[in-house]
This record gives sequence, C-alpha cells and structure tokens, in this order.
Amino acid sequence: MTTSKNVLANDVEIKGSIKFSHDLIIDGKIEGEVISEGSLTVGENALIKGEVKTRSVIIFGKVEGNITVAERCELKSNAILVGDIAAGTLAIEEGATFMGQSQVGKKSDPKPAFGGAPKPQP
Repeated sequence: MTTSKNVLANDVEIKGSIKFSHDLIIDGKIEGEVISEGSLTVGENALIKGEVKTRSVIIFGKVEGNITVAERCELKSNAILVGDIAAGTLAIEEGATFMGQSQVGKKSDPKPAFGGAPKPQP
C-alpha cells in the first residue's frame, strides 16, 4: 500500500474538525481541531486556529492553539506558534516565533517532582 500526501491548498478555508490517518499538508485556513495518527505539515500560507493532535508536525506557517504530538514537533524559521506544545522532541529554528509553554520528552509515570507528599507536622 502506498502512502499519499493529502493537500489542502491556500484557497481552502474550513471551520470544523479535521481527522486524517496518513500525511496532510495544510496551506489554507483552518478554524477547529486537527486530529490524526499521521504527520501534519503546516504550509507557509497556512493559519490554524485550534488544537492540533497528531503523531508529528512541521510548521512553516501560523498556529494559534495548543499542539500535542506523540513524536516530533518542528518550528521552521518563519513559523509562528501561539500556544503550548507537548511533544516527544522539539526543534525550533532561528527566526521562529513561539509564545507558550513546552513540555518535551516521553511521558513517564506520574510521580511527585521533589520527593513526594509533605511530612505531617507533629
């Protein structure tokens, strides 16, 4: 089976959720959630306003919303991201704009960060 890349051109505007299973290139405007088991490329002309939850993402354009990816998130030099990132790995090129918080690394068992619960006072 061959994997093909689906493309939403720069004259496409969508309001609502998008779900896909392989690779998608968005160069238009999306207002809503983008969900996938595959890889997303946000083109130079693209504007996404909403949550992005995919396996991996490469951003050349603008995203206004939180990004959650299982593997890799890349912000290219002209990228603008206003939102938080949760990713396995994160790469930000010089010139990219990122306004938000990032949580990078594989998720581990939830454990207290500094030694556990406070000790009871006598």
